[in-house]
Amino acid sequence: MQLTIAHSPDADDAFMFYALSERLIETGEYELSYVLSDIQSLSEAAKKGLYDLTAISFHAYAYLADQYDLLSCGSSMGVNYGPVLITNESKSNLLQEIKAGEAEVLVPGELTSSYLALKLFAPRVKTRVVNFSEIQEQVRENKARAGLIIHEGQVTYQEENLFKLIDLGEWWFQETNFPIPLGVNAIRKSLPEKVKKDLNQLLRKSILYSLENLSEALNYSIKFGRTLQSAQISQAEKFVKMYVNDLTLSLTPSAEESIKLFLEKGAEKKLLPALKEKVSFIYSD
Repeated sequence: MQLTIAHSPDADDAFMFYALSERLIETGEYELSYVLSDIQSLSEAAKKGLYDLTAISFHAYAYLADQYDLLSCGSSMGVNYGPVLITNESKSNLLQEIKAGEAEVLVPGELTSSYLALKLFAPRVKTRVVNFSEIQEQVRENKARAGLIIHEGQVTYQEENLFKLIDLGEWWFQETNFPIPLGVNAIRKSLPEKVKKDLNQLLRKSILYSLENLSEALNYSIKFGRTLQSAQISQAEKFVKMYVNDLTLSLTPSAEESIKLFLEKGAEKKLLPALKEKVSFIYSD
């Protein structure tokens, strides 16, 4: 059976899919092909149903619940950390200006979970969308006063003399005592249940392979990080371990509750459509 898998070209996703994409584990009856694109683009593509299994943001799931189920394996959850709002201003009242809608923030896409978190934190915030890989540079070069960074920028921004205004994962944890939901792997509802469970289990095996062969998998995944390519392997390991953790292997009841709450709060603020049914997760037998 031929299936197309889409994920982001980022170190954490590359780490998770390493054994699968490099054919280091058996996939049985499944012949898998891969597409790599940023999470905003993948979330947009999912609206068209382009891929059988695709990484999307939890935010985007609100628009895709009628087309996709969610795998219980492969999620990115920030445990008291997450997207970081940065600036190049060492001392200012910028955070207050942002909350008042008086200062613009660069964001990596309006379907990202980071954007939803920012809007929940500061409902009046003014935003401008740019490619996530350009945000740090534009802030550093005074083309913008603030930017919302995701992916490996979260462990490299300080080296560029940029400053943290707020970590939205910390804020979410303080508000809810839950990890913040960011990325997830979605699979077509129309596929047979056996296929969904098999793909969930294959992804779990791929993640376990990388965790058991850490150095090998990190050397592979570091090639996919824009700012990690020249970084020390320790930085790559720090970033990957932030988002490939116990919750990546399997969601806990508290993680599922956080996802539900995240989407409910978004719907209450009219930032996304309310779900008609409960979130549908695929668990392997």
